[in-house]
Amino acid sequence: MTLYFITGNKNKFKEVKAIIPNVKQIDIELPEIQEIDAKKIIKAKLLEALNYKKAEFIVEDTSLYLDCLNGLPGPLIKWFMKTIGNNGLFNLVKKLGNPNAKAKTVIGYAKSPHEIYYFEGCIKGKIVSPKGKSGFGWDSIFQPEGFSKTFAELSQEEKNRISMRRIALNKLKKFMEKH
Repeated sequence: MTLYFITGNKNKFKEVKAIIPNVKQIDIELPEIQEIDAKKIIKAKLLEALNYKKAEFIVEDTSLYLDCLNGLPGPLIKWFMKTIGNNGLFNLVKKLGNPNAKAKTVIGYAKSPHEIYYFEGCIKGKIVSPKGKSGFGWDSIFQPEGFSKTFAELSQEEKNRISMRRIALNKLKKFMEKH
């Protein structure tokens, strides 16, 4: 059966295809429930995708979890970016005095409505003043642990080598090879 990665983002698709070569891209708009549990968001998307056509699907959610806000914004990061942006997030963390954060990607893989699996990749880091021109979203304020550069300052190859998406994809690939 054909495996599809649902995304409109060419760079995400390229990263996925480098690890799972037989995947195909499908760019369809799926409703996204608002929830703080990424797995619930992914499950809702996968169930909707399974109504679209008979196939196997993967979808992902990449979120930013701030220690100073007990894990918020998490999957709600899109709304924080729309309202306060990178500067607002940095200023918030600075005022609250705890820059520690986690960047997480959760990938959902569905064979059927009854066979849904989740694979998580997580990178610890901290929120810093915006630096760098490349990347997207909050890349300019997230500095991974052990690095002196933000995601936006790393080359695409450097970022892809250490990314939370890469960690989750490697887990998915291992799972698929076994099953």
